[in-house]
Amino acid sequence: MTTRLLVRAQALGAKAAYALPRPLRRVLAGKPVRIDGQELSLDAQLMLVLQKISGQSLVVSTPENSRKSLEIGKSLVGGDPIEPVTVRGVNADGVPARLYTPAGAGEDAPLLVFYHGGGWVVGSLDTHDNTCRFLAVNAHVKVLSVDYRLAPEHPFPAAVDDSVTAFRWAVANAAALGVDPARVAVGGDSAGGNLAAVVSHQQVLAGGPLPAFQLLFYPGTDATTRRRSRELFGDGFFLTSDNMDWFTNHYQPDEAQRSDTRFSVLLVEDLSGMPPAYVATAGFDPLRDEGEAFADKLAAAGVPVVKSRQADLIHGYINFLGVGHRFREAVSEAAGALRTGLELGQHKSPGLRIAK
Repeated sequence: MTTRLLVRAQALGAKAAYALPRPLRRVLAGKPVRIDGQELSLDAQLMLVLQKISGQSLVVSTPENSRKSLEIGKSLVGGDPIEPVTVRGVNADGVPARLYTPAGAGEDAPLLVFYHGGGWVVGSLDTHDNTCRFLAVNAHVKVLSVDYRLAPEHPFPAAVDDSVTAFRWAVANAAALGVDPARVAVGGDSAGGNLAAVVSHQQVLAGGPLPAFQLLFYPGTDATTRRRSRELFGDGFFLTSDNMDWFTNHYQPDEAQRSDTRFSVLLVEDLSGMPPAYVATAGFDPLRDEGEAFADKLAAAGVPVVKSRQADLIHGYINFLGVGHRFREAVSEAAGALRTGLELGQHKSPGLRIAK
């Protein structure tokens, strides 16, 4: 059987499994998993079982093989393309990107500059295509998905440089993109969440323009410290502790340089002046505690923050839109937070710094 046919068969099998009555899904998934006062959702537990059956893994020996594996995984759990959305490629001052425009978007729509996850080593415009479509449709925003350079071919800080360039280009070319320059947000998942937060801080240091909002899904924020969640959830919940070491070693092999705040943004001494943020973490995620520590530090600095722990989910949940219902619920909440945050920005509410 060819790889394409095998993947299609596995995708159909996954849909069939999630269509089973709940009691049968529970039998297939096994006994409930409870750790740290949290119970893993049935949707997430079943996905982990199906992942094991399919033999898919986040890291497969080399960066090249891992990238191929993630592309296959997208086909299994990403779902059919969400419509109606118009998609076109753009060049963001030398950085490839893809612009998503939902039906009905006007010429002064808000924009989300989105950075995909994948440990700065894997991931692509394609792996996060449906996620961007979902956010565009449900948050009523245009989305500019950034194809930043990946490690190890382009180690730190290449991804940061591309991410900053793309954001500044988006603001400067707002009219051509048909967006409101005062409502350009940044967002991303995991490594992409890290990049979004880093871009925000770099813009604070530069004196603007600032993103109107930060949409951060389970961001990596500190590569210098192992926190309790990494010990609790470092094996068996999609992203593993070994995976994290593998990604970090490719992105920034020099341990002495991992405290650079363009990488470990949690180590920024003063986060005041950062844009308002929605910081989502997953309960069963080794990155949980550092993401929440970043949200807490933003709040302590006077930054408006919504900290949302999806206690029953695992790392990567924004990409699992094609199976079950729980993953979509969580991403829908985030889309609502983004929409609300940008509406507040439009009215220039007190305490919100707006990109100009």
